Amino acid sequence: MRFSRISKAVALGAAATLALSACAATTGSSNSSGSSSASESAATGGEVRVVEVNGFSSFNANSAKGNVDINSKIAYATQSGFNYIDNEFNIVKNDKFGTYEKVSDDPLTIKYTINEGVKWSDGTQIGADDLMLTWAITSGYFDDATLDADGAVTKGTQYFQYAGSTSGLNDTKVPEIGEDGRSITLTYNTPYADWELAISTMLAPAHVVAEKAGLEVADLTKIFTETAKGDPAKPVKPNAELKKAADFWNTGFDTTTLPSDKSLYLSSGPFIADSIEDGKSMTLKRNPDYNWGPMPKVDSIVVRYIGDAQAQVAALKNGEVDIIAPQASADTLEQLEALGDAATVDTFDQLSYDHLDLNFNGPFKEENVREAFLKTIPRQQIVDSIIKKLKPDATPLNSQLFVPANAAYEESAANNGSSAYGEPDIEGAKELLAGATPTVRIMYNKDNPNRVDSYTLIAKSATEAGFKVVDGGLAGNAWGAALGGGTYDAVIFGWISSGVGVSGVPQIFGSGSSSNFNKFSDKEADKLIAELIKTTDKAEQDKLQVQIDKLIWDSKYGLPLFQSVGVDAYSSNIDGVKPMPNQTGVWWNFWDWSVKS
Repeated sequence: MRFSRISKAVALGAAATLALSACAATTGSSNSSGSSSASESAATGGEVRVVEVNGFSSFNANSAKGNVDINSKIAYATQSGFNYIDNEFNIVKNDKFGTYEKVSDDPLTIKYTINEGVKWSDGTQIGADDLMLTWAITSGYFDDATLDADGAVTKGTQYFQYAGSTSGLNDTKVPEIGEDGRSITLTYNTPYADWELAISTMLAPAHVVAEKAGLEVADLTKIFTETAKGDPAKPVKPNAELKKAADFWNTGFDTTTLPSDKSLYLSSGPFIADSIEDGKSMTLKRNPDYNWGPMPKVDSIVVRYIGDAQAQVAALKNGEVDIIAPQASADTLEQLEALGDAATVDTFDQLSYDHLDLNFNGPFKEENVREAFLKTIPRQQIVDSIIKKLKPDATPLNSQLFVPANAAYEESAANNGSSAYGEPDIEGAKELLAGATPTVRIMYNKDNPNRVDSYTLIAKSATEAGFKVVDGGLAGNAWGAALGGGTYDAVIFGWISSGVGVSGVPQIFGSGSSSNFNKFSDKEADKLIAELIKTTDKAEQDKLQVQIDKLIWDSKYGLPLFQSVGVDAYSSNIDGVKPMPNQTGVWWNFWDWSVKS
């Protein structure tokens, strides 16, 4: 499971899972290659127009910089893989793409095979080279970097800047390549809880990455098979060719326009990018060669970028778009309900939460300053202002790892120290500051009304305790790239998860992780996280996460604010749209979308 940053806040609901790894109530596995309606019914043709809040910024949604919601959704529509997650949090296998099988439990050994005829859109067969590149990226196998408290490399080399956690795959042997050239066998040194999701889609065409690094693809794969595992205790001279390939993967697919070089946006899925109007829209056309997974019914999807909720509703009302997922608010719902039979509106529990994180450096290097700031946060007032109109019984979220629907939520909330952060304690904060007046810059998405409201309430309360608050709000297309960049002291944003697996915990809270933006580091937490990713028993996972949750709160990491609720609305002229709480949203079954005749 990998987390995506979300730039829109939505209101609260009692979801069965939360961003970090609390597994869904119904997690299972299916051998289906897609919903029956998707795989068995004929195409209907036509075009669906769907709205997203952010503008597209990268054809690499798995890099630290490219890991934002819109990029992930475009990747989902243009890339295929071994499985996907449905809206009941089942892992659905796509045997038309390829197969993966557990060869052994001890040691855990998985064989991946891509079917013959499964190709990139330039006609290149997808195979072992692509599997090896994906393994190299997601395992961090060759890294020997040592990071400082700010996450900067002080010695050694960090190659691929993968947005997810490398835990699990980092503890594997170099894969064995099959004689067919389309398979690899991966052996783990220790058990791994999320093995079924470890390799799903190919993270880039290996032949393109190799060519951009000045290599033949066979030479790049040879580097992966012959280069020793990185050891931060004994860093070596960087492998220049590997570094060149990694540097290209890290940034080479970033763009807000359609590249003239088609190799930068090859598709392995149902759709392929056809055009981009920078800052306004993106058009996807059907991939004519694709037949290795759920088959789409429509010929094209137009993605409009509209950040304002009222503008989204107006566009739906006027027939300019077909599907929207606007910011949830009482006003938005009222406007949508006024559309009557012209649109269908779904509200549902979303696997996302808004939170305030504090950097472990600058003015917040000292724990007492972090604690003082947290004592000022008006969490209940934020909930009352943003959430109550939608959910009258809403309360602040009291866990970094669970939500109320999770069995372990009450136990964790009762023991993690969250009770100390109910109503603001301005006098307690002043006492901790002892006359100091730290300057704190808070970064947030200034184009998001909910984040503006949260910032305004936080800034007012913190100022009363003596903090000098600087407005560090950035535009909706800029805040994501600024995360972890050292330009702010605190940040308000949201995480959203797949709802399956536990790998989100090391991704966000593991020392040195590329998504650990505030540089949290705790040896005991790292030890428990290492145990967590090896644990397959759900009850044991909960016990470990309860302990990790407490360590995060003890560190004065920051505060969760509220869990979110999603709102989708779609035209009565469109069929097949079904709500989905995770980061895929309505896109999860885009192949079922159809235009009524």
